[in-house]
Amino acid sequence: MNRTVKTAAVQMAPSADRDRNLRKAAELIELAASEGAEIIALPQLFNSEWFPFEINTAHLSKSESADGPSVTAMQEAALKHKSVVIAPIFEAYQGAHFNTAFVIGPDGKIIGRYRKIHIPQIPLWEEGSYFAPGDLGFPVFKTPNATIGVQLCWDVFFPEGFRTLALKGAEIVFTPTASAFYHSHAKWERAIAAAAHSNGFFVFRVNRVGDEAQQEFYGRSFAVHPDGEMLVEPGGAGEGIVVASMDLSEIATTRNEWVFLKGRRPELYKEISKS
Repeated sequence: MNRTVKTAAVQMAPSADRDRNLRKAAELIELAASEGAEIIALPQLFNSEWFPFEINTAHLSKSESADGPSVTAMQEAALKHKSVVIAPIFEAYQGAHFNTAFVIGPDGKIIGRYRKIHIPQIPLWEEGSYFAPGDLGFPVFKTPNATIGVQLCWDVFFPEGFRTLALKGAEIVFTPTASAFYHSHAKWERAIAAAAHSNGFFVFRVNRVGDEAQQEFYGRSFAVHPDGEMLVEPGGAGEGIVVASMDLSEIATTRNEWVFLKGRRPELYKEISKS
């Protein structure tokens, strides 16, 4: 039976002006919804400039709680367009800070959140100076259209997260990113395509765009089929949306042909969980 869901990635160039970013996100969500998108994902830290390019404690003031202006604005957009919205922000929670993607339902209510687990501390991505590692594991979110998961940026290079989401029933995994420097794009595309194929689910990469202080974010958002082939080829480097229609019935078909999950030998994988 055909189970098609239309999804969209929002490519935007956030600035230091939060209100402007929220207006732009709302406009692009409206555009995606007008094209029939039922699940719409924003890029990593969509509501601010890419401040982790440096270490500066003043940036901690950019954090927000779940009832702050950014999540509230995206709840309003989700409700207005009766769409699921994935909104990654700098979250403040009980004295800690996280890189968090909020998943908002078409009724405007928060379904849940994913907190980024793998936190880089490298030049221009000094995230360890701001974000604690996620403490919620790898949740899946049951939306009216599909069971989905989220991996944020650097997470995509750690296959354990994708595999956990597959075992928990994810049908689509959205990967909001903040990837700069065009020469690196092929590495991201290979890693994400491999994750889709080895787990037999759809993956949608959602990247930001724009020239910032020391980085040029290149976009190229794309969707991968469960067979590892491109469902929607990488887009350009401008603001806009990338839309992908996903027939979820093709997950079972693909997994029956490429039987990776059935061939697992978890009793031999104990070293993976050792610190």
